[in-house]
Amino acid sequence: MKDLDWTSYDVLVVDDESDNLDAFRFAFRKSFRLHYALGGPEALSTLATLEPAVIVADQRMPEVNGIELLREAKARYPDTYAILLTAYADLEVLIDAVNSGAVDRYVQKPWDSKELSVVIRQAIQSCVTLRENRRLREQLAQYAGYLEKQQRDPIDFGQIVGGGAATQNVLNQVAEVAPTTTLVLLEGERGLEKDVVARAIHVGSQREDKPFVSVTCAAFTGEALERELFGYRRGSSEAAYQDRAGRFELADGGTLYLHELSRMEPSLQARLLRALGTGEVERVGETTTRHVDVRLLVSVSPNIGEAFTDQEVLAELVSRLRVFPVALAPLRHRPEDVRPLAEHFLSKYAQRNARAATSISAEALTRLAAYDWPGNVRELENVVERAAILARGDVIQRPHLMFQDVIAGKRSGPSSPPSEPPAAGVTLSHRLDAIERRELIRALDKYGGNKAEVARALGIHRTTLYYRLKKLGIDV
Repeated sequence: MKDLDWTSYDVLVVDDESDNLDAFRFAFRKSFRLHYALGGPEALSTLATLEPAVIVADQRMPEVNGIELLREAKARYPDTYAILLTAYADLEVLIDAVNSGAVDRYVQKPWDSKELSVVIRQAIQSCVTLRENRRLREQLAQYAGYLEKQQRDPIDFGQIVGGGAATQNVLNQVAEVAPTTTLVLLEGERGLEKDVVARAIHVGSQREDKPFVSVTCAAFTGEALERELFGYRRGSSEAAYQDRAGRFELADGGTLYLHELSRMEPSLQARLLRALGTGEVERVGETTTRHVDVRLLVSVSPNIGEAFTDQEVLAELVSRLRVFPVALAPLRHRPEDVRPLAEHFLSKYAQRNARAATSISAEALTRLAAYDWPGNVRELENVVERAAILARGDVIQRPHLMFQDVIAGKRSGPSSPPSEPPAAGVTLSHRLDAIERRELIRALDKYGGNKAEVARALGIHRTTLYYRLKKLGIDV
């Protein structure tokens, strides 16, 4: 039998005679955490605020007898173990009660304290097992629902691309920390592959087969992030129509990744600190404490010192987040990674679209390497995907590359690729639209206005083509 602290579980004893309750108290007060009810009605009132692991009830009681009480208790709390004390050999009634599920076990009076002590311990063990199985089933169902909302790309799962010294340093750090349970802080500019590094840490740990739950923190404002992470109880707010588990509970046994953590309400800071320190979490609006085993990964931009500059954050929480920092260098500081990353993204897109380009010319690679990449790896992926669509053949050429500085007015120095100066008053958006309009007109001419063929050639859905034609004012 699993070694449990028997005094940590509630046992409700019900009898309509106070002497019998006193006898029970004398025999078991040091062995179990006991609650008492004098008769069935009082027991039903107690059940409104108590979910006992075990109920021990006398069979013959006025108003509400033992079987009726246990049947009602089972309806409220199916995992509660029901023991019936009886001095009557009414086997037909007892068998019917057991078969109906109202009674799990009956003990004839007068009971023996040693025998009944063993029975109650077995009952607690049974209840604990049922509760744990129910929790695991709920976690699995909720995690399955969570996965349905996530977009998983098997090419990127746990894969870090690049062969430069900076990337190798990150790989070495991942190899060191992944097998542990240590909290990892990922620091770097936006657009870097922090989510890929987080998955690599999870894959390299002993939790690989357990849940990997990712939360985009910027998508939640105010107290919403606290409710998302820790869950809530029905009625805790106007929108809380039912109980909901938080992401900490969904990730139990696995890894929880907090992507771009920045603004935190004071109550969220306190909850995070408690979860990191003791593994204990409570849903918003609830007092029940749950223990979770979660490995936490956190990413911030550009570093933890600047991520929280506009708010007060508990010093102890910042200290815990800094246990094992991993700094990711911006792409402009590791040009040796541009080519392998570009080829990786092209391979990734080619698997999704059979008509996309499959290689990059030397001239195009030279231009990619010369660019400053203000949007980092994410911008590189977007540039490659767009070029794969615009390239008519199998090879991406230099003219197919179109760059968009995602940080206006920054890093537009000599390392940026040479291009024609824009006409006065012409925005980048207008220039890109003009290029796209020209490419669409060429494709329409080539395929005689057949939109289906044009869509297939460009690797886009027909509805997307119709939308772009209308937006760009191309009347076909």
